[in-house]
Amino acid sequence: MYDDEDLAAIREAKADWEDDTLDPVVENYGERKDRFATVSNLGVDRLYTPDDVADLDYDDDLGFPGEPPFTRGVYPTMYRGRPWTMRQFAGFGTAEETNERFHYLTDEGQTGLSTAFDMPSLMGIDSDHDMADGEVGREGVAVDTLRDMEILFDGIDLSEVSTSFTINPSAPVIYAMYVAIADQQGVPREEIRGTLQNDMLKEFIAQKEWVVPPEPSLDLVVDTVEFAVEETPNIKPISISGYHIREAGSTAVQELAFTLADGFAYVEACLEAGLDVDEFAPQLSFFFNSHNSIFEEVAKFRAGRRIYARVMDEWYGADADASKAMKFHTQTAGQSLTAQQPLNNVVRVTIQALAGVLGGTQSLHTNSFDEALALPSEKAVRVALRTQQIIAEESGAADIVDPLGGSFAVESLTDEVEEQTMAYIEEIREMGDGSVRDGVLDGIEQGYFHREIQDSAYEYQERVEDEEEVVVGVNRYQIEEDTEPELLTVDEDVQRRQRERLADVKATRDDEAVDAALDALADASETDENVMPYIVDAVKAYATMGEIMGVFEDQFGSYSETAGVTM
Repeated sequence: MYDDEDLAAIREAKADWEDDTLDPVVENYGERKDRFATVSNLGVDRLYTPDDVADLDYDDDLGFPGEPPFTRGVYPTMYRGRPWTMRQFAGFGTAEETNERFHYLTDEGQTGLSTAFDMPSLMGIDSDHDMADGEVGREGVAVDTLRDMEILFDGIDLSEVSTSFTINPSAPVIYAMYVAIADQQGVPREEIRGTLQNDMLKEFIAQKEWVVPPEPSLDLVVDTVEFAVEETPNIKPISISGYHIREAGSTAVQELAFTLADGFAYVEACLEAGLDVDEFAPQLSFFFNSHNSIFEEVAKFRAGRRIYARVMDEWYGADADASKAMKFHTQTAGQSLTAQQPLNNVVRVTIQALAGVLGGTQSLHTNSFDEALALPSEKAVRVALRTQQIIAEESGAADIVDPLGGSFAVESLTDEVEEQTMAYIEEIREMGDGSVRDGVLDGIEQGYFHREIQDSAYEYQERVEDEEEVVVGVNRYQIEEDTEPELLTVDEDVQRRQRERLADVKATRDDEAVDAALDALADASETDENVMPYIVDAVKAYATMGEIMGVFEDQFGSYSETAGVTM
């Protein structure tokens, strides 16, 4: 954007500034001894000038909001049109407790629901399973059958809300239950809105929740995509997630690279299944972490949009702009929250949320300040939601589209993040002999992702312990007094009540209908037929989560991982 003569003049002026203005001040007063780097250890310069973005082409690299390469945002008006969706995560105990929290959040002004499930539901087992003992309703809501979903969404019109489901191995079952609830309410399937996380590749890379091996897991994801395209065009069937990759200890670049690689793997799998890229790609979505280094996070989001637009065009032949626009949800960094001085987390969350907004997120969850200690209390949830509302209504951050666009520092960091991210993606593609899908599967098999993330996590922890990385209240500015807030506790009676409801469903349902639905699902799973319609039939017969997932485990086998070697 600057000609050679202008750049030469800027370089000369900068050199004069360093000699005449900077050096005397540094010599007399010095600079802070702290390391000047992001949380991911990406070094940052003292000052950025046009010389740092000399190769930037405005049309190709920036453009305008709502147009490829979408660096500046996926919509032309962004938050001047409407604010991002404020989607606070909620779920604990039984469906009754979570339904009550849903109504509380919507009454407080939340604009989208986000559902957390307990560990048995996440792992596709029922509350009466021996392995579920002590875990029912602990870290999310327990859902065993359609009866639980009926209670969970009691009094909530599915035509008026958008609902996100944070669940992966058993996501097809939850999806089927949501479709069944819409059918019960008389809401046309094409009108229901929401997002499934349903990102199984991320599970094998970072979060480690699975039922069947990677390849059949990928096939199930493709079935949900195909079903969504045909039946529920306003449901996003995958939220390709970097959040958990970052929480596991990755850098921002690794988070972006591995998430985009997973996304491209899903694209290739859908193409191999015969789907048209411009039919399914607009329904794909992403889910990212937002950490403390505000400019690195903004750069990450902007670089991600640019990479996605170019790769979808050049590698996969997408024609529609909607197929090239990377839309994403953001959650503030749970890993950054501290049990020490938990009110400090309010500030951390505010910075992280602002980074998500400045980076152009489509929806946002702000963590509660007490989450390092327990499930969030109502007071903490209100503060987290108010944080978003203050940013939206009072800060002015929502008034300008891509307000940091054109910043020499942010544009330079965006270029750097893009370059390092593409180097990872090309390495993964090479591992798969030209296929990102095969490269991701091979990387899972060989422990590649695990090693990369583990190394970064170890290096970060070393910096914290050496006090190179400051964590306020932990390794600097500690205090001795007790600052633990009042915490939410889950009723010890939850497990008994949930198991009683499950027993009642089993006692009153039509067992012949259940058996017929499960047999039909088993038959479909042995062919190339899409299994989603059969899962919908099974949940409508009140088959349980464990019974349905057991069909897939019987068909495809289970999966285990050992150190560095998977089988």
